[in-house]
Parts: sequence; structure tokens; C-alpha cells
Amino acid sequence: MSPRKTAGDQSKGVFEVEWPLFGELSRALALKVVRSYDPELVVGIATAGVVPGAVIAAILDREFHSIVVSRRYQADVVRQTPAVFGAAPTAIRGKRVLIVDETCDSGETMRLAVSSIVNGGASEVQTAVAFRTGEYQPHYYALATESTIVLPWDREVLFKGELVPNPLYRETLGNR
Repeated sequence: MSPRKTAGDQSKGVFEVEWPLFGELSRALALKVVRSYDPELVVGIATAGVVPGAVIAAILDREFHSIVVSRRYQADVVRQTPAVFGAAPTAIRGKRVLIVDETCDSGETMRLAVSSIVNGGASEVQTAVAFRTGEYQPHYYALATESTIVLPWDREVLFKGELVPNPLYRETLGNR
């Protein structure tokens, strides 16, 4: 699928990921990982990293856990510094861990997750993302792009019992 251009940024476009492509990218990412790293468990960064993390854990037949690293959103503030909410899973102690997120741009979220997992006692930590969208270099990624990524589970949200376009992507996707 080729990126679709938007009014906000004509040079980078939008990459709307459909479920079949997501599945193939997850499979490819799992194969990249297993060729050079043997994680004992996979940790997905909640919320969006849980989906690819769980898929990769299933493909690798490894135990799966999650960690919440999130940004706080307010009406007048679009982005704030991410923070870890809660403790790292205790199952990581002494284990080789693969941390998975859906995208990685600046690396702020990934660095916080790595720090939390290392401080939690993991013996080794490597990182993987479905999409590398910026300068941060995870150990593994399925696809590098500067486009805005819209994942299949983020495209719509439930509002008053109806699926509606996600307000976070209203400008990006236009009035569809």
C-alpha cells in the first residue's frame, strides 16, 4: 500500500496499515528477531505495542507480558513526555527480553521501557518495532518510513455505541 498524501504534510504522507499487511510485517519482524536473538519472553508497550508484541510472542512461542509507557494527553497539550505507569513484570528477572512497540520515532518511549525492564532485572534486552519512523534505531524493525502510521486497531473508536473515525486521526485521514 502506498502512502496517501495529506494536507498537513505533503512530503511524508500517511500509511494506512490493513490487517493482512500488519500480519505479514509481524511475521517478518519475528523472523528477523529469531535469526540473531533468542528472547525468553516478549514485553509489549501498552497500548499500541501490545498487539504486535502479542503476535510476535505467539509466532516465537514465547511468554508475553506488557508494560504501560504512555503520554498524558490534555485538550490544550498534544504531547507530553512519556512516563512508565506501574512496575515492570516480575517474570523478566534474569531473562532475555524483547520489547516491542508499534512505532518508534524519537525513542523516548522505548528508552523508558528499556530502562524499566533493565531495572527490573532482565539479563538482556533488545528492542523491536513494526515501524521505525524517526532517528531512533531499535535492534529490529519491519519497515522504515517517515509517513504517519495509522494502524488497523487505531482507525476507529467506539463512541456512544458506534464505531467512528478516531479523533486523533481526523485531520490526517480527512473526512472519511
